[in-house]
Amino acid sequence: MRSLHPLRIIFLVFFLISCSETENPITDFGLDYQPLEIGLYWEYEVNEIIVFGEGDEELSDYFLRDRIEYSYINAEGEPVFVVKREKSENRTDWIAVGNYSMQHNDFSLIRNFENSRTVNLVFPPQLDKAWDSQVLNAEKEDEFRIEFMGTITVGEQSFSRSIRVLQEEDDDEITFRDNRYEVFSKGIGLVEQYYEVFTYCSRNDCLGQMLIDSGRFTHMKILTYGKL
Repeated sequence: MRSLHPLRIIFLVFFLISCSETENPITDFGLDYQPLEIGLYWEYEVNEIIVFGEGDEELSDYFLRDRIEYSYINAEGEPVFVVKREKSENRTDWIAVGNYSMQHNDFSLIRNFENSRTVNLVFPPQLDKAWDSQVLNAEKEDEFRIEFMGTITVGEQSFSRSIRVLQEEDDDEITFRDNRYEVFSKGIGLVEQYYEVFTYCSRNDCLGQMLIDSGRFTHMKILTYGKL
């Protein structure tokens, strides 16, 4: 019997692998890092500090509940999911405070919040993947980047298949501080949101002292989630 040359064997193996990948293409693009379906809900605990001026700030702890209430087809023939947001002080009495929308479009998650459309995630998620979150707007470029993939602890809960999207991490210690990120967990959605944007006092008598003049700190952490 005639034996195959080792190089031919290697070529044959690569050929079979290539055929297998062609016949079984990747179908899981990770869209369920933010699932969209009517009835899904997410409940968060929120810690917030709002600074109105020097020595004038408001601290509050409350709860938010986001629930996908309905969907519709937009002018491009794409499904858009509308999220109702409610606020509570005790997790019993809820008051509607507004709504926003989300959709999957061109392998990206688009969130329309307070009349601002941002690309908050891209699919399939990959470590160090970066994109312009403002590509749909006339605003200047604002790069988001996936900085971590793996197990993330939020409060007292751990989520094994999660990604952290770094939105901004900057502090010039003179005029402003801007730290923002979001965490998404596969099969669940947004489990954490961190927002810390402040301006420092820039008068001659306080310049460089990092005295906060105005801004807001808001930290959302998931408590429960599911489908109603």
